[in-house]
Amino acid sequence: MTIARPILAATPRPSARRAIWALLLREVASTYGRSAGGYLWVVAEPVGAVVIMSVVLGHILRAPGLGEDFPYFYASGYLPFAVFATLSAGLAQTLRTSAPLLGLPAVTLADALIARFLLGIATQACIAAIVVTLVVLPLEHRPFLDWSALCVGAAMLALLGLSVGLANCFLFAAFPIWERIWAILYKPMFFVSGVMFVPEMVPAQLRDIMMLNPVAHGIALVRRGFFATYEASHVVVAYPFLFSLVVGLPGLAFLLARHKDLR
Repeated sequence: MTIARPILAATPRPSARRAIWALLLREVASTYGRSAGGYLWVVAEPVGAVVIMSVVLGHILRAPGLGEDFPYFYASGYLPFAVFATLSAGLAQTLRTSAPLLGLPAVTLADALIARFLLGIATQACIAAIVVTLVVLPLEHRPFLDWSALCVGAAMLALLGLSVGLANCFLFAAFPIWERIWAILYKPMFFVSGVMFVPEMVPAQLRDIMMLNPVAHGIALVRRGFFATYEASHVVVAYPFLFSLVVGLPGLAFLLARHKDLR
């Protein structure tokens, strides 16, 4: 009996699974609304972004950074960036939006964080599948997808979104001024992450600075999964994962230790 207790203690309590599922349904209703229009907008927004930016880039550039199709190239950068952006922004607001529920004995902060993370991952996976299908259908030749590069790149961006979201969830509550500072720092993120271009298009000195951004490594690796001829030679696979640990673990530790006082 004494040997089995640690094993039983390590298994998730049934109330935790119920709490996470209830929080997940609550997040779906509050984020996307109870009408079909809310869910349609979730798909329409990235589709519209890909179409508009493809038209703009098509008038500015003679050819995309990779391949010959602007929508396909832009989608390969926009979709992975959306994974990081959605997760980091959603998790950063967990303490604020879930504060009324955290007083209930059956709901913990970990439950709320897990629910938000799972919802973000599931939503972005569905959006990516739909957008990529719409972009690929008009192509004459079906592209070869490197699923290993796609999965590793997506994992990079998901962990980066998780770590930045956890850190900001604590910092926003502990130091309210940081939320305004982060809003300023985040604005150029879309442009310096390689959404509209590949690192090889940037001069060497600027590229070295650009690749200090771990999100750029994840996007470039995902692009290698979309384009068989792209080597993504400037990607350092370990860097985004180490960055996630350095940022995410302290953020989670401080958050779990002080979230009651911060509420």
